[in-house]
Amino acid sequence: MTSHEIELKALMLASLDGDAASYRGLLDRLSRRLRGYYKAKLAKIGRGATETEDLVQEGLLAIHLKRHTYDPAEPFTPWLHAIARYKLIDFLRRTRPSLADVPIEEADTIMAHDDSLGAESTYDLKRLMRRLPEKMRCSIEAVKLDGQSIAEAADRCSISASAVKVNIHRGLKTLAAFIAREREHENG
Repeated sequence: MTSHEIELKALMLASLDGDAASYRGLLDRLSRRLRGYYKAKLAKIGRGATETEDLVQEGLLAIHLKRHTYDPAEPFTPWLHAIARYKLIDFLRRTRPSLADVPIEEADTIMAHDDSLGAESTYDLKRLMRRLPEKMRCSIEAVKLDGQSIAEAADRCSISASAVKVNIHRGLKTLAAFIAREREHENG
């Protein structure tokens, strides 16, 4: 865990416990971090400081409104970067007509090299997996994430091999439904 992660997580946890000074410190550090993130992304499409500052404010507001969703058992920065990324995507969707000025060969670089993408995806997957029943989650983790055989997964999850297969099938279907509902919620 990096020193930034430790510091930000400590500030977040203290602020969730009602420490106003920690919350101000957290927002100050996050505004600098978000400003750098958005400035770099927007510079690639010729956007300036005004849009960056608007996005910083939107990001901070979203963090404030969603702070109750942070799971203290998880790292803080993937949660933060997921929110920042969603705010950027929302902004790009709202201002789509202006993306016509971006050369086609550069369009994919706006989001393609985001170093926080892996952490965000892991956070999203863990969050969705927690919503599944225990045996279903165990089956998917064993086979699909850890690469175990059906027999090994059955042993690990204390269920039959056929139950592992059913759990994986139903679990993946349920995860797809969760994702579809979240996308509908984001777009509508």
